This record gives sequence, structure tokens and C-alpha cells, in this order.
Amino acid sequence: MLTRIKICCINSPDEARMAIECGAWAIGLVAKMPSGPGPISDELIMQIAKTVPPPIATFMLTSETSVAKIFEHHHRTNTNTIQIVDALSSGTYSELKTALPDIKIVQVIHVIDEGSVDEAVRISTMVDAILLDSGNPKLKVKELGGTGRVHNWKLSRAIVQSSKCPVFLAGGLNPDNVRQAIEEVQPFAVDVCSGVRTDGRLDRIKLEQFIRNVSDK
Repeated sequence: MLTRIKICCINSPDEARMAIECGAWAIGLVAKMPSGPGPISDELIMQIAKTVPPPIATFMLTSETSVAKIFEHHHRTNTNTIQIVDALSSGTYSELKTALPDIKIVQVIHVIDEGSVDEAVRISTMVDAILLDSGNPKLKVKELGGTGRVHNWKLSRAIVQSSKCPVFLAGGLNPDNVRQAIEEVQPFAVDVCSGVRTDGRLDRIKLEQFIRNVSDK
């Protein structure tokens, strides 16, 4: 099975172009977050998204937790995919899909323990994809992604086996471990940010190596 590749924390049209040239199937554009790397303004997210050709997916990462606020946030960015990095606090996925019928909805699940498996499987019936990451929304300052940490891939594999929708794997991936991650978890797609950067900048050499290692059989 072909494993898709999402390159996250894109911060300029040039980075988007590089990621796509190297083989990215999707790019991630990080909006305001309580912590973590890569946030850019909503205006820049919209600007970058406009430069991305179809059929590349543009993911806007939002930390908003109410459907009304998520809808408003999307209106300011106009990406073709919304990645919700925290749990919904009000409203439903159904309401969001009704309001934005042409937009894909991806829910992040931060893999912490067995409860994360149950949560992911339950939500997998309501969204277009699940993305597994290594944050911790329970901390005083929420970690909602970009930690650079690997989580328990056995739990991730259990989610993949039971999920009703495609599963993306994120969290501490890099050129050295992505092949092992794919073999152990069997995700629909892998997602990387810091693992293909040097001094905060997208590194073409690391990016090309990452994509080669994803594709290697």
C-alpha cells in the first residue's frame, strides 16, 4: 500500500513548493497554538494555500474547540482540510460537515494510553481521518502537537486496526525511524515537522531522505 506523506509546519510559499516537488501529498499550515513550533498568521495560511495546486491537500491546524469558532477560523484561511488538534468542546462534527460540505475534517488524537484507542475508534466514525500525535492536552499549557516525541506505536497500531477511517501517524518521525514506524503501525499516511528541518528551516536533503525511506519497500 502506498503511504502518503504530509509535511507540516510549512511557513512560506517556497517551503510549500519544495515539499510538493519532493513528493508531499499534503502540507500542514499551523495557526495560533498554546505551544509548539511553526505557527503562522491566518493571512499567511491563506496566501500559501492559494499557491498549492490540486490535488495536494492543504491542512489548516486549528486549536479552536467549538464548531462555530472552527467555522470562522476556516473562513479566514480557506484551506481544503481542517485539522482539529484538540477535543471539541461544543458542537458536533456533523454540524461542521454540514456547514463546510466540501472540506475534509481530520481530528488529532494524542496517544497517551489505552483510553486514546477507545477515543480514536469512537471518533473515527464521524470524521474523514484521524491523526495520531504525541501531545498532551491535559497539561496546564496544552501540548497539541510538534513535540518531536515518539509515542507508543503499539497503541497506534491498535487504532489503525479498528479505525473506521484513514489514520495519519505523526510524533517524532524522521528519516531514520519512518520506515520502522510504517512497518509497525501501517498508517494511511505519515506526518512530519521537525524531523525534516535544520535550524527551523525545511531541509531539502532531510526531506528527500524522509520521502525515499517512506517509499522504500
